[in-house]
Amino acid sequence: MRGALVLLACLAACQTRPAPAPAPSLAARLAARLAAFRGDVGVYVRHLATGAEFAHRADEVFPTASMIKAAIAAALLTRVDRGELDWHAELTYTTDRRYPGEDLLGAFADGSKVTLDKVAMLSITTSDNTAALWCQELAGGGGAVNDWLAAQGFVATRVNSRTPGREAAKAEFGWGQTTPREICELLVAAHEGRLGSPAVSDELQRLLGRVYWDGEALAAIPPWVHTLSKQGAVNASRSEVVLVQAPHGAYVFSVITNHQHDQGWSHDNEGFVLLRDVSALLWQHFEPQHPYTPPPGHQRFAGAGCAAPRRISRR
Repeated sequence: MRGALVLLACLAACQTRPAPAPAPSLAARLAARLAAFRGDVGVYVRHLATGAEFAHRADEVFPTASMIKAAIAAALLTRVDRGELDWHAELTYTTDRRYPGEDLLGAFADGSKVTLDKVAMLSITTSDNTAALWCQELAGGGGAVNDWLAAQGFVATRVNSRTPGREAAKAEFGWGQTTPREICELLVAAHEGRLGSPAVSDELQRLLGRVYWDGEALAAIPPWVHTLSKQGAVNASRSEVVLVQAPHGAYVFSVITNHQHDQGWSHDNEGFVLLRDVSALLWQHFEPQHPYTPPPGHQRFAGAGCAAPRRISRR
């Protein structure tokens, strides 16, 4: 009898005790994190297998900064695919091409020889501005890149710099412009082999899979996971687009900021922190069986290029 009374008391207590609050959804966690950011921000996320997505100002136009180099590379690869350019052709670098900053190609001596494929690699891997501007020229110029983008169905993504007729857009957005959704779609189209041709799609994936700038969104993803990515940064804007080949299915996301309050170039810049935080939230959500936190001491290696002065100009 005494045991029965104890059991009844326990049941009564359980009935009156409030149920634990459900864990916040991914959308709620992302929304809370974005609300704390001082500036404008657009985010798009999609899990490719399930179609689950999150969108926050995902169809608004934002500056690309160096992310536009992915589109330039794709248009360049299309010319190679058509036989109009030789991917291994030897080019002659002249110092009048040098864009001020810390570019590797810009350190070459006048008259140095370099092959086209290496110029394209530098434009993506180290985000070399001198190389990317040369690639834009070889792709036919900004107008040709924009024609290629339009033919692929991209409405908002455009090159503005050194492109006749786009002076006003350049003054507002800088080198290029896009939406969080469209820049994700560029990577998804390459991933699915439908960016012009399968050969162009494959080679663009190889380029986007060899990125030096791994201190932000990529730092929150385990190093054993393959990613495609492109980063961009100018004073008032930090951005990154990443396609993650996660164990339980690929997902893609982009984060683009503008009019940032914090325009510093240290590792703890609010835009850089936001990129890392969003990436970490997504990995935790999509891959709970593979928890990952950057190990102690990772700060010694992260953010190596955050203060690079070459990223300040809008070209």
